[in-house]
Amino acid sequence: MQPAIAQPSSGPGPHAAGPTDSPGLAAPVAALAAGFAKLPPTALLLLAIVAVQLGGALASMVFSSLGPVGVTFASALFSAVLLTLFGRPQPMLRGSRALVRRHWRLILAYGAVNIALSLPYYLALERIPLGILATITFLGPLGLAVVTSRRLVHFLWIGIAAFGVALLTPDIGSTLDAGGLGEGGLDPLGLFYAAISGVAWAAFVLLSKQTGTIFPGTDGLTWALWVEAVVMLPPALLEGSIQQTGFIGLIGALGVSLLGVILPLVLEFQALRQMSARTYGILVTLEPAIGALVGMALLSQPAGPRMIVAVACVMLAALGVTLSDRKDAE
Repeated sequence: MQPAIAQPSSGPGPHAAGPTDSPGLAAPVAALAAGFAKLPPTALLLLAIVAVQLGGALASMVFSSLGPVGVTFASALFSAVLLTLFGRPQPMLRGSRALVRRHWRLILAYGAVNIALSLPYYLALERIPLGILATITFLGPLGLAVVTSRRLVHFLWIGIAAFGVALLTPDIGSTLDAGGLGEGGLDPLGLFYAAISGVAWAAFVLLSKQTGTIFPGTDGLTWALWVEAVVMLPPALLEGSIQQTGFIGLIGALGVSLLGVILPLVLEFQALRQMSARTYGILVTLEPAIGALVGMALLSQPAGPRMIVAVACVMLAALGVTLSDRKDAE
């Protein structure tokens, strides 16, 4: 996952550099978006959500060649290159570089948040199922939506989400009893990494909105991805997987970039031209469930009763926050 989609301000949904900061796309990307235009917007958004989760599943398959650090570096590099070439009508020329000189602290912060979002996500993906990872990280933007609204009813919804996640704690205990590797248990370190990624996701949403008001098109995200790639290069080289990986590993990392960033960006850009913010907020509540389904289908990760209830609670909470927000706005 380069969980790269910045949600609109209306709902708790988590996703990549999205429509709030993407007023224009380069001709090849725009042509790709036009190719999806015949699909209904709900289908486009669902495809974007599925693409992000497929990117996560693919990343876990690439770990044997690259490892989490290598995947973080390679996917950021590929995403940065692709967005530099195709992310807006014109390449990032003098105007964008002038903005970077003026707002370099913001770009560095954005890049740091990208690292805090991606690297812990991939480290967690080595240790816990994709569905549980998607559920826990989803709490970041959901919690942000609750805190920024400051409505009492929203704290009820986040309480329901917290209850769902708390149902996983017996599994944590069984893992600890078995030295961290208990069958059927959850790795506490994996949950810790997932929590870091969720917090970073909330920060990513805030910085995406701020950056989108300053930088044209996808320039803000592109510069942040370059920062991420540069910072992650030394750890990736020290890990050694980059030097040793073969063609298949690099193709896998490119696939993670396409599924986790580029395709969701195009799909969401097209969908939100025809979709209300309310519908967007409702549909993205499916993210944890889709993560669980992808994990079951592609990674043979079972979904036990506790996991199903946890996913359902988080989805219900996100749906409740979205609907109550929209009801107040009407």
